[in-house]
Amino acid sequence: MKLHTADLSPYSAKVRMQIYAKRITDISFDLDPSFRQGKFSDFSPIGRIPALEIAEGNVIPESEVIAEYLEEIYPEHSMLGADAEVRAQVRTISRIADIYLMNNIFMALPQLNRKTRVDAVRDVFAAQITRGMGALERHIGDGEFAVGDTLTMADCTLVPALWMCQHTVPRLDVPAPMDDSPKVAAYWQKIQENDIAAKVIAEMNRGMQARLDGTE
Repeated sequence: MKLHTADLSPYSAKVRMQIYAKRITDISFDLDPSFRQGKFSDFSPIGRIPALEIAEGNVIPESEVIAEYLEEIYPEHSMLGADAEVRAQVRTISRIADIYLMNNIFMALPQLNRKTRVDAVRDVFAAQITRGMGALERHIGDGEFAVGDTLTMADCTLVPALWMCQHTVPRLDVPAPMDDSPKVAAYWQKIQENDIAAKVIAEMNRGMQARLDGTE
């Protein structure tokens, strides 16, 4: 199988973190050249990465769908939790990170340019990010990991989302989202010491540097 991915894509980073944590070794990483040409939809109809190519002409899109698929075909080292309640907690945090944090951050990206920024639009998305951070503050655990005492899919989604919060949202000239969320801020400091999370963060940093250098 082949995962079409890129360092800076937080949704791709989510799946890569899952692959590292589950110790899956038979998935290669690549990026179809059509992605950079704006023709990726010819390969995967949604036209976005990540996309998991499981066979010639058979592509699974969307990070959450890919993550669930990998959990089914690689049940070892489960990333969803041991029982229904824990699995619900894991999926709740993953949804908050995906929908309320990352989705609103991506919607706000056009407002990074101060010359063309519409403050009212920026403020709508900033408020939604703040709302998501507040929900995350109430749901996240107090330990090293987002849920329980081991790495789960909640962490795989949350690490790239919080990286985006740290590196992107302040450029909108609004307060940093974690400033009023002490549990989330404490989690972010701790999770960066985890080897698997640190590997993904390093990849995203590399992707950001490549973007700044104009090589991505």
